[in-house]
Amino acid sequence: MSSRVCVIIPTVDNSTELAVVLDGLSKQTFQEVVVAVVGPAEDPGKQVTEERGFRYIDDKGSRNRADACNVAIRETESELVFFTDDDVIVPRDWIEKLERWFERPEVSGVGGPNFAPIDESTMWQMAIDVAFCNKFLTAGTNYGRRSERDLEEVEQLPGVNSAYRRKVLEEVGGFDPGAIGAEDVMLDHRIKSSEHRLWSDGSATIWHRRRNLGRARKQIRNYGLVRALAGRRYPSLWGWSHRLVSVFPVLVCISLATFVWGCLNGGLAWPSFWDISTDSVPLGIERASVHQFPTLAVLFNIIAWSGAMLGPSPNKNPATVILSSIVSFILLWDYSIGINKARISIVTGSPTSQIDDRDRD
Repeated sequence: MSSRVCVIIPTVDNSTELAVVLDGLSKQTFQEVVVAVVGPAEDPGKQVTEERGFRYIDDKGSRNRADACNVAIRETESELVFFTDDDVIVPRDWIEKLERWFERPEVSGVGGPNFAPIDESTMWQMAIDVAFCNKFLTAGTNYGRRSERDLEEVEQLPGVNSAYRRKVLEEVGGFDPGAIGAEDVMLDHRIKSSEHRLWSDGSATIWHRRRNLGRARKQIRNYGLVRALAGRRYPSLWGWSHRLVSVFPVLVCISLATFVWGCLNGGLAWPSFWDISTDSVPLGIERASVHQFPTLAVLFNIIAWSGAMLGPSPNKNPATVILSSIVSFILLWDYSIGINKARISIVTGSPTSQIDDRDRD
């Protein structure tokens, strides 16, 4: 017998945090729901899932989230399909808040924001959350996006906090098979291209643990790579913000090299470097070369700090806002590295130039 809601959770070797997710789902205010965890047949998460009375689905050797979720979609029945991850904290009213919107026929999918849990996060994890939610420096990513109204139409839903009509998922064929990443972005693109509408409820928050800075850097490099590959498959996914971020390291290196050249050629000489107001000492290209680097550094920090303060992260405080500019700089650099790695692989014909991993060794 099918249920109104099925919550699908892909998992791999994360049974401890998975248990927290399942405990949260067992206490939901909305009762007409089944939970399906999908992962490797021998994963420790299977025992954790079955001990709590939920269903565990063998992912049939899937090597990515897209294929695992497609397996779970095929093997479950429900009117609505919800998705989240195995490292979140689920509020008691999460399902209720999203399910209510499907009474409106124009709602094909709906999601909500995700933030780092305040009580469980380190200072750096909170700073990462603030950076992820930066209003100006996220290159169009969906972390922490919070709608300003009860329900606001959007282009994409975050994979960790999303719900869809099953008939819409079946119409578009589910996730792109074999997608190594950006599977939620491509799914939503195909849903929107089929003239369905996606929405966001700013109150339907999921608490999503952030990685430490080292793992966050790896995550963002991979996101840049797969977003570029997704843009190759669906060109309309590639926007001006991604192009701008892709040249970020180049611009930084040019600015630094220009600064060094100016210093070596007398642009730092006293008092000419500091006395920019007097007519007796012309600015000159050397002094301009020296001045541009600290000026751009100050400008970047102003943008980063103002974007952090305007962002919706609940982890904002003076320390995390200040640290977030460092995080934003590092993650913009890594995102660009991922994008340019994808570009190189496309030009060289490398096997890593495909978003689909089914033909890889």
